[in-house]
Amino acid sequence: MSASDRLPVIGLTTYLERAKTGVWDVPASFLPKVYFDAVEKAGGIAVLLPPQAISEAIADRLLDSLDGLILTGGKDIESSRYGQDAHPETDEPRPDRDAWEDALLRRAIEREIPFLGICRGAQMLNVARGGTLHQHLPDVVGDRRYQAGEGVFNHVEVSVAEDSRLSSLLFPFPEPVEGNSSNGPLRQAQGTDAIDVPVYHHQAIDALGDGLVVTARTPDGTIEAVELDSVPFGVAVQWHPEESRDDIRLFAGLVEAARQYRAQEQDSPNA
Repeated sequence: MSASDRLPVIGLTTYLERAKTGVWDVPASFLPKVYFDAVEKAGGIAVLLPPQAISEAIADRLLDSLDGLILTGGKDIESSRYGQDAHPETDEPRPDRDAWEDALLRRAIEREIPFLGICRGAQMLNVARGGTLHQHLPDVVGDRRYQAGEGVFNHVEVSVAEDSRLSSLLFPFPEPVEGNSSNGPLRQAQGTDAIDVPVYHHQAIDALGDGLVVTARTPDGTIEAVELDSVPFGVAVQWHPEESRDDIRLFAGLVEAARQYRAQEQDSPNA
């Protein structure tokens, strides 16, 4: 079977939180099903990557088996990683997950393995590249428009930079769907490059990390997407594309980049 015929294997980082099921109440790795559903719909094979002990050698051994990487949403990154004391609204730290994702991401970048960051994943990319975060957006924008709470996704308008990889993945758009909800496709504002996206974050990128380019903002200036230009495919968004369940374009873009990466690896003289 040629590389072009193989389904790309996409690793997705997972949460590590306390979970209850039946008589059990234990720490557990989990990930909402919408994430790996999107990978499957896009033509990839989803592999879940729970936080665990990590080293560069472990990261490389794991990445040897992957064609692409998704850094998923979740709890806030420990603020000491970007030189700040914790805000009162910042989550209890998850140092095991922070270390796990940081190591995987750094090695993926060095090896030019395609990756997609989602919400926390975008923040992790920025912090890994030396950037900082706004720890509580309501202090900046004056309200909770980016995180309504109670698991309810708000929608915000985002302007996408022309000539960005993000733009090439999202445009051209289909006609807006009447009666669209958070389970429907991303929507384009008529006559503009603006889209309506589902959000659930109370933090956001502040000082931009090394080598990153801003590719989407909201009208109040909040950064909603960045890209790493030094790699073939390094895209991260603050919104939750997995919640737009009929629109898998970002996942399809990653899967296609992963397919190309694997083909190139197999064609390499060192393969």
